[in-house]
Amino acid sequence: METKNVMIVGVGGQGSLLASKLLGFLLTEEGYDVKVSEVHGMSQRGGSVVTYVRFGDKVYSPVVAAGEADFIVSFEKIEAARYASCLKDGGKIVVNIQQIDPMPVITGAAEYPENVLEELKAKGVFVDEIDALSLATDAGSAKAVNIVLMGRLAKYFDIAKEKWIAAIEKLVKPQFVEINKKAFELGYSM
Repeated sequence: METKNVMIVGVGGQGSLLASKLLGFLLTEEGYDVKVSEVHGMSQRGGSVVTYVRFGDKVYSPVVAAGEADFIVSFEKIEAARYASCLKDGGKIVVNIQQIDPMPVITGAAEYPENVLEELKAKGVFVDEIDALSLATDAGSAKAVNIVLMGRLAKYFDIAKEKWIAAIEKLVKPQFVEINKKAFELGYSM
């Protein structure tokens, strides 16, 4: 199998690292060679966070170059636009429609760009929009946005839903398993 590439992008504190750990664990359980690389940036200050997950028969490098991503999972709209150049032809972006204002917008030095996702679509990018925050809240915790997005991503993988659920049960703290399983199901069924 040729190497497949997934980028998980967001803002610090959104749970992108758990999402990448879940995906990496699941793919390893499926028998793939998996490399996961995390780039934190200014994550503790609400800055951009990027995680690369590469898998296949044999993976030599953990980093995804521009034009190589099969999937980008974006926790926020601007982050989807920021990393869209990494998507390969025919790739897909799964994006939470939530808007999180970066510091320049908060301070008034800049404005949040309008129609970010519409501009991506106009360029021919496949954009799968999901209101992950609302679904996470419905599941019982706004912090489950990451697992809602993993549920949505799972629709594009040929891995049984039950295996994703088993990975959640294995990796998530026991007191949060049920909320996260519900969040996954809501993302998967959208």
